[in-house]
Amino acid sequence: MYTFSPGPSAVHAQLPQYFQEAFDTGILSMNHRSPEFIAMNKELQEVIRCKLEIPADYVVMFSSSATECWENIAQSIQPQRSLHFYNGAFGEKWASYHEQICGEERTLKAPYEVEEMPDFEAYKSEKPDLVCLTHNETSNATQLPENSLHLVRRHYPEALIALDATSSMAGLRLPFNQADIWYASVQKCFGLPAGMSVIILSPKAQERALATANSHYNALGSMIKQAEKFQTTHTPNVSNIYLLLRTLQDSEHIAVTDDRLHAQWLQWKNFLSENGYELLVKNELIQSKTVLAIKGQPEEIREIKAKAKAAGILLGNGYGAWKDSSFRIANFPAIPLTGIQALQQFLSK
Repeated sequence: MYTFSPGPSAVHAQLPQYFQEAFDTGILSMNHRSPEFIAMNKELQEVIRCKLEIPADYVVMFSSSATECWENIAQSIQPQRSLHFYNGAFGEKWASYHEQICGEERTLKAPYEVEEMPDFEAYKSEKPDLVCLTHNETSNATQLPENSLHLVRRHYPEALIALDATSSMAGLRLPFNQADIWYASVQKCFGLPAGMSVIILSPKAQERALATANSHYNALGSMIKQAEKFQTTHTPNVSNIYLLLRTLQDSEHIAVTDDRLHAQWLQWKNFLSENGYELLVKNELIQSKTVLAIKGQPEEIREIKAKAKAAGILLGNGYGAWKDSSFRIANFPAIPLTGIQALQQFLSK
């Protein structure tokens, strides 16, 4: 079965080998306070910074999911005024989680249409101290334009900038130094089983988290203090930490991966156009490079997905407002070329 669902998505083909290594060496039963775990985490820190180009003064930590990150940012940063730009279901959910924790009066929502650009300048007078954006909105296959973070920083120079990069991190080359908080679940571009997320904080975000008094589970301040010792606040997902280390060790540098996915994205667009398929999003400036959404009539979409599954190909369902009128194709690093060829052969019929 070839999997093109945009999450949980295809995992790296080498995972059976890595799992066997973890079993044979006792890593699956490793004590997370042991010298062996500390050494593994330290090695992972070096590898992930090198392969993804993460600045040396940013801290890299692990939690259970992007959903936990939504809550943790609100609880640990405790902004006086947060500003949330979104055009799809995941950005909206993040804003709603934040509103539940911090209250309506401290949460400013800034929705915009799918084919439009966010108007970053429009909310300057609100003076938010936290600006939240979804770098890659998986629900509708849109992505922030390249100069977005530069504009956000220019209009909100004092605010912390937070990015949900779940469908971007480990697939696209990200400008980490242009924002303060980045996070992503590993079941997409990282090509791992679900159950862990990576969260990355700038020095400015670290300072804010450490200065904020809170005692909730996995508070960012507590996580930072443990990360300084290459440890965690809780018993972590040791197996996924090991799998992350091994896959990154055997992966290309992010610059190479970014180029490959961009070329595949262009090839996918040409193929879909030549074969009569219509993308959900027309505006090329905001089309996602890692997720393609194809629209159609609900009965047509159901038929395509059912026939694809019978042919051994799992397509992604539509999501949110586009659940019944679209299907999605992941363009993630772990998806093999043979799978892409099989899907294109199927769709061409």
